[in-house]
Formats: sequence, structure tokens, C-alpha cells
Amino acid sequence: MGLTELFSLILIGLIAGIFGGMFGLGGGVIVIPALVMFMGFTQHQAQGTNLAFMLAPIGLLAVMNYYKSGYVNFKYAIVLALAFFIGAYLGSLWSVQIPDNILKRIFGGVVIIIGLKMILGK
Repeated sequence: MGLTELFSLILIGLIAGIFGGMFGLGGGVIVIPALVMFMGFTQHQAQGTNLAFMLAPIGLLAVMNYYKSGYVNFKYAIVLALAFFIGAYLGSLWSVQIPDNILKRIFGGVVIIIGLKMILGK
């Protein structure tokens, strides 16, 4: 890994962390597209790398701040974590069977649809 790659990854991580702490997003919306567009990853590589770095408790400090302010529902978080655990396994089984160019289009379409719904919805 060269200095340029290291700097790029640090920048992507910082931006994703800031967006994650501010808005609760980062991996899917920031890191995956950045790895594909700026680091030359395939869609599969970006998604796999994104999942790998999220395994560690990267959001622990952000969760502490939200908890101190009374914004964390741990009962819901536990249920979501368990469901996400199973869903991520199933999703990864399906995803690796989809060609990279199709997976990239599906990912982009989902991001657009969610963005439009949030902008135009009530």
C-alpha cells in the first residue's frame, strides 16, 4: 500500500465517520462508492471490505454520545443487530452470485430511490 492509497483510505474513513456520526450513514453511502470510484475496487470488493471494517466497534464513541443525549433504544438496537446479522449472511450469499456490473447498478439504483424518497417524501 502506497502513501497515496493510505491517504485516500484515511480520507474516505474520516468522511464516512463524520457522516456516520452526524447522520447514521457511511458504509453504504460513502465508503462503497468511494472504494469503487477512487480506489478501483469492484462492487463485490467494496461491499466485502465495507463489511470487514464495520465488524469492529467503530461506532462505539458515536453511540456513547447519542446514549448520553438519550437517543439510543438498546432493545430495538439488539433486535436490529440480530436481524442484521442473519440478513447480512443471506444477502452476502445472494450478492456473490450476481455479476459485478449488475450489482453496481442495483446498488446505485437503491441509493437513488432511497435519496429521492427522503427528499420528496413527507
